[in-house]
Amino acid sequence: MSPILEVDGLTMRFGGLTAVDGLSFSVAEGVIHGLIGPNGAGKTTTFNAISGFYRPSGGEIRLRGQVISGQPMHEVARRGLVRTFQHSTLFAELTVLENAVVGTHMVHRPNLLAAVTGSDRAARAEARERARAALDFFGLAGQENERAGDLAHGHQRALGMAVAYAAGPQIVLLDEPFTGMNPEETRAMMVLMEKLRDSGVTILIVEHDMHAIMGLCERITCMSFGKLLAEGAPREIREHPDVIEAYLGGTHHAA
Repeated sequence: MSPILEVDGLTMRFGGLTAVDGLSFSVAEGVIHGLIGPNGAGKTTTFNAISGFYRPSGGEIRLRGQVISGQPMHEVARRGLVRTFQHSTLFAELTVLENAVVGTHMVHRPNLLAAVTGSDRAARAEARERARAALDFFGLAGQENERAGDLAHGHQRALGMAVAYAAGPQIVLLDEPFTGMNPEETRAMMVLMEKLRDSGVTILIVEHDMHAIMGLCERITCMSFGKLLAEGAPREIREHPDVIEAYLGGTHHAA
């Protein structure tokens, strides 16, 4: 079976700095795949290039064999690749349900004329039902009328995933989803990720919590200084001498 996502020779340069240098890896469909590395390894830059936030300086990114590198974020999302960010991007003043409805706009595109004439009533109702289903999936059904900014940190993270799920993605990129979580919240989020994977959505995750990464991922790609350092199953990565050296004995740099 062909991989759902292929990163082929990805290079990202910013002036005289090469943040990602000829990186290649692929993500199999229906798995949780980890992307790890020391601080400054280029992980978030890689995410930004894959999701369309950055235009690569070189190389190619393919989703189901179709080139998406250089496409804007909304087009990449429309094709089925959706990402979350390290920090919450929720609309804090809107309700939980209203935030989830925002995610449905990839599927139900709003139309100004239809909104004015009222002919989009059925589409809006369908969008709200899709949003409610996403909230229910992530255990937030009883909180749909609460203000998003009032949610506990773990529930805000779950809502961020619900918004992404409402977009109907094939693959979700999760950027440090466990940041700021206590152990109980981390365990709950790990369960949600496995549930998302089991629903047929592929997950590519950047995360510093090695306990979570090793417990969740079927395969892990490790970067260092913008390049591929090692790749394999969690046990292989945990015991890989180059990975150990990068985390414990190497000198980190900013990227």
